[in-house]
Amino acid sequence: MIKAVGIDIIELARIENIWNLHRDRFLERHFSPEELAYCLKKKSPVPSLAARFAAKEAFQKCWPKAHGWKDVWVVINGVKPELAFCAEIERSLQEQRLKAHLSLSHSRESAAAVVVLEQL
Repeated sequence: MIKAVGIDIIELARIENIWNLHRDRFLERHFSPEELAYCLKKKSPVPSLAARFAAKEAFQKCWPKAHGWKDVWVVINGVKPELAFCAEIERSLQEQRLKAHLSLSHSRESAAAVVVLEQL
């Protein structure tokens, strides 16, 4: 049964501006080492970074408590993006028998993410 749905969309220009003004601070504050390793090897990392930023926002819209930027991150399982969590959120998901599903997308102008929390 679906318990919650979160969606977020972000303009790539917004992430590009932050990238140009505060790159190191922005990357350190918002992304895990795994996310950075994946995104920074891309010819243009901004779309992948924006999609991950949107994923964190989409999850927050489903989750009842605030969390830090690095408490939720995107990992790639084969070719499929999935969410990974800090120990506290992971424990809470397991206790509530919840599974998070993630879909990412981006175009030339924007990136989007949808998160569905499913009760198992």
